[in-house]
Amino acid sequence: MLDFKYYAPTKVIFGKDTEQETGALAKEFGATKVLVHYGGNSAKKSGLLDRVCHSLEEAGLPYVTLGGVVPNPRLSLVHQGMELVKKEGVDFLLAVGGGSVIDSCKAIGYGIANHCDPWVFYSKQATAKGCLPVAAVLTIAAAGSEMSDSSVITNEDGWLKRGYSSDYSRCKFAIMNPELTYTLPAYQTASGCVDIMMHTMERYFSHEAHAELSSRFCESLIHTVMHNAQILKEQPKDYHARAEVMWASSLSHNGLTGCGMTGDWASHQIEHELGGMFDVAHGAGLAAIWGSWARYVYQENVTRFVQFATRVMDIPEDLGSPEEIALAGIRAMEDFYHSIDMPTSLTELGIHPTEAQIRELSEKCVFFGQRTVGNFKVLKAEDVQAIYKAAL
Repeated sequence: MLDFKYYAPTKVIFGKDTEQETGALAKEFGATKVLVHYGGNSAKKSGLLDRVCHSLEEAGLPYVTLGGVVPNPRLSLVHQGMELVKKEGVDFLLAVGGGSVIDSCKAIGYGIANHCDPWVFYSKQATAKGCLPVAAVLTIAAAGSEMSDSSVITNEDGWLKRGYSSDYSRCKFAIMNPELTYTLPAYQTASGCVDIMMHTMERYFSHEAHAELSSRFCESLIHTVMHNAQILKEQPKDYHARAEVMWASSLSHNGLTGCGMTGDWASHQIEHELGGMFDVAHGAGLAAIWGSWARYVYQENVTRFVQFATRVMDIPEDLGSPEEIALAGIRAMEDFYHSIDMPTSLTELGIHPTEAQIRELSEKCVFFGQRTVGNFKVLKAEDVQAIYKAAL
């Protein structure tokens, strides 16, 4: 097991009607004026936005609102949010929504606290020295941003999708009411489940052979999400299935499952470029490329893929050679993706990148030659290009 630091300071309030505690919690964490940031009309139509704002009013907290966050959240709205925060004297950011809304809040917080365009952090030109306090009322189980140190923003200038991680942006509190996810479309629910699993698998595919507890955490979490994803496909208002998936979302990305291991993250980096260029759902994009990544890298450590196949995908240990078992495990995961109506190729995802676009995607992924991606197998631009092509 490798040395590690584990830090997960977010206060979690989990259960039915917990959004009614928003105002008291914001006040507890020092808020005097709040920006309520949200996405589209669903927060309004469901009455959630009204309930959250009423809770702030009951706590005596003034607030302003800003909607319009979209999947793959945009830098332009972050800039708009910064201007509103400055104008209104806001000192606390409250995300009402999923990962995209939380990520947009984090970017606003970076910009305000550091007195700069937050893109300098996402483009790796500078390191943040702080972040305005952020909290979340979660409505989508997927990204794990409610307990993670990370966020992802898309810059419309070049359609670059970039992530940044810093403990400064960890949510002060996260309210998790599984009932708030009942109305999610089936595709969004399934896409979220894939994202949760992939946050776990990015950590699981490590060369560290002596992190048994973390590995078992990963395996159990993936099993749990797979089981409940199948339930939610047929019973979208099953509270217990929603609760399992929502809690898995947080645990998959708050660092717990990666303790003592070096994660890979190549699949996420490869998908980020698809999201930037084609604006696809993140989890669906991950499903579309994962099998191609796995087949490209599995021979770097066949033993790890065999362990995944036998422990997670229930492939018999006597099926054949290690290579045959590893490949069977990859196929089994793709079969699962199909079972919840997720794609396993770019064609199934609904995009058809040209040769020129594949080259552009690959170059953007490696920051035009300034970095490599992945740790399980270190990937250069030509490797990324081969994975995109295999995913067609």
